[in-house]
Amino acid sequence: MTRFTGYVGKRLPTDVMKKLEALREQETAPLACAVYDSMFENQKRADELDRPSCQDTGVIQYFITAGARFPYLGELEDVLRNATLEATRKAPLRHNAVETFVEKNTGTNTGSRVPWLDWEIIPDDDGCTIEVYMAGGGCSLPGAAKVLMPGQGYEGVNQFVFDVITSYGVNACPPLLVGVGVSTSVETAARLSKKAILRPVDSRHPNADAAKMEELLESGLNQVGLGPQGLGGNASVMGVNIESSARHPSTIGVAVSTGCWAHRRGAIRFSADLSYEILSHKGAVL
Repeated sequence: MTRFTGYVGKRLPTDVMKKLEALREQETAPLACAVYDSMFENQKRADELDRPSCQDTGVIQYFITAGARFPYLGELEDVLRNATLEATRKAPLRHNAVETFVEKNTGTNTGSRVPWLDWEIIPDDDGCTIEVYMAGGGCSLPGAAKVLMPGQGYEGVNQFVFDVITSYGVNACPPLLVGVGVSTSVETAARLSKKAILRPVDSRHPNADAAKMEELLESGLNQVGLGPQGLGGNASVMGVNIESSARHPSTIGVAVSTGCWAHRRGAIRFSADLSYEILSHKGAVL
C-alpha cells in the first residue's frame, strides 16, 4: 500500500488519461490545445522522473470495500496509516495535513482522522478493494452540499450543480470530473458525491433517468466552456457522475464534489492470501 499510494500520486488512472486524450482531439481553441499538450508533457515527465504529477498531493483518503471475512480487517487502519507515513517519505508526498484549530502542519500527512478512512463491509466475502484518493486543495474548493425543498425537484438539483461549477469550478483546474450525490441530508449526499468521482469517467448510473441527467449536465456544463485550466475551450468537464439513495419525501439533499484534470485516484483489490490486482492503472507494476 505504500508503493501503491505513491504510485497514484505520480500516474493518472487509465480512464482519466483516455478521456483527456479524447478531449484534446476534439479541442479547436489554440490556447486550449497548448494547455492539453502541456498536461501530457507533465505526465510524461512525472513518469520518467518518478515524481508526483502535481505538487499538491492532497490529503490522503482511503475508501475501503472489505469482505466481512477478509482476514486482515482489524489491521487495516494501522496498515493504511503506516502506508501514508511511508509514502510521504518515499514517494515523496507534500506535507498537507494541518491540525485544525492548532494550525500546525504535522509534516507526515497523518493527523487526527487522517488519512481519512471510509468503510463499506460486504457480507460473505473475503476480499478487499482499497481506493486511494488524493484530495487536493483546488479540487476540494468547489465542494458544497445543501438540502432542497421537495418542490425544487430535479430542476433544483440541476441548478445547484451549475451554480457550484460556474462559481468555483475554475479553481479546481478543469476539465473536471463532477460527482453529484442525491439523497436525504447533507452528509449522505456529500458522501455519495465523493463516491461518484471514484467511478470510471465514462460510467453511467444504472437508473435510466439518472443516466440521462448525467448526460444533460455534462453537455450543459461543457457549453459553459471553461476549458483546460479555466482558460477557455470546448469542455468544462471530463464527465458527470451521479450517485443516489432513497430519500425522505420532504427533502432532496444534493452535494457536489469535483476531481481536477490530474484526478489522482486508484483502486487495488486484495484476495485473502494478499495476492492483488490493480484495477485502475492498466499495466501498472509496483
